[in-house]
Amino acid sequence: METTTKISRKDHILQSLAQMLETQPGARITTAALAREVGVSEAALYRHFPSKARMFEGLIQFIEDTLFARIARFAADEGTAETRIYNILSLLLTFCDRNPGMTRLLTGDALNGENDRLRERISQFYARLEAQIKQILREAQIRENLKPSISAAALTSLLLAAVEGRLAQFVRSGFTQSPLEHWEIQWPYLSANLMMPFGIDDGFGSNAPA
Repeated sequence: METTTKISRKDHILQSLAQMLETQPGARITTAALAREVGVSEAALYRHFPSKARMFEGLIQFIEDTLFARIARFAADEGTAETRIYNILSLLLTFCDRNPGMTRLLTGDALNGENDRLRERISQFYARLEAQIKQILREAQIRENLKPSISAAALTSLLLAAVEGRLAQFVRSGFTQSPLEHWEIQWPYLSANLMMPFGIDDGFGSNAPA
């Protein structure tokens, strides 16, 4: 019972932290304010997390666990490279649309003045995402004997830049401009102008993958 209670309290702390990141855009979260939100003392917070950095790391771990399990399934699908990449990027955008506070972590907006280790964790998140997309492109290149005019690394970087830009706009707008806004319209354009030079043309010139 004691273990269950501790897990429940830790989850409550993390949920409260995510909520504060969402409802106080641009603000730096203090442990005193978080303790008030949770309804406990600061000392009680530290009984569950040794530092505020560990609280942020708990949220980052949640993001990673939630996204990468599904990303792995998308990557292993039998669909085309374009469809799999579309699904992965759409998953990230949808997650951020539904979890604005955590988007502040993924853009680094909430990490100003925080432990440098947290920025490294976010860098590792994107490096892992980048590696997954590059792998999909390289497998397609080998399987279909493609002769791309752009490397898998360069194309992946450009695709992620487009997605990260949408997340930055979302945060900068105070969460009023959804990262999914116009995505279904813009993806076919990105696909036609980015995937085709790589040698991938799945016929989605005017329609996003299902």
